[in-house]
Amino acid sequence: MSHAEDRPGTRRDFLYYATAGAGVVTTGAAVWPLVDQMNPSADVQALSSILVDVSGVEVGTQITVKYLGKPVFIRHRTEEEIAAARADDDAALIDDNARNPNIDATAATDANRTLDEAGEWLVMVGVCTHLGCVPLSEAGDFNAWFCPCHGSHYDAAGRIRRGPAPENLHIPVAEFVDATTIKLG
Repeated sequence: MSHAEDRPGTRRDFLYYATAGAGVVTTGAAVWPLVDQMNPSADVQALSSILVDVSGVEVGTQITVKYLGKPVFIRHRTEEEIAAARADDDAALIDDNARNPNIDATAATDANRTLDEAGEWLVMVGVCTHLGCVPLSEAGDFNAWFCPCHGSHYDAAGRIRRGPAPENLHIPVAEFVDATTIKLG
């Protein structure tokens, strides 16, 4: 009987564990660059949020900014536009989801789609939810947004009301950082 059998671990066990540990470290060192290269680059991270000065946007007009490669409509609505959109809250909607990640509510009411409580500011991704066209403003059956490519009509709250588009215009993550600056993202 040898003395090695009296001990719980042997030299051979140590070599197995040391080899396995070295293999795990080597595999981790080889895989890490592959995983790390999937992270967004610095230029993409820099564009993940933008600040938009809206001090020059007059009531009844809108600006379009490019955010994450898509147009974003920022509209400073008139009292008439707000009243028309709120009057349509009870209308039959094709999509009754607010599509607004800024709030918990899901009903597609006008108040759930605007950026401020008064309803003056409407911020939407300006991409038709049918095939990705860019709708024209102040056009269509509701004098709001109209996609001439396939005939989708959106109301003053950006809700799809007529045509093939299946969803309302989406609302991006946005907030006011001060009285005249909106942060997208």
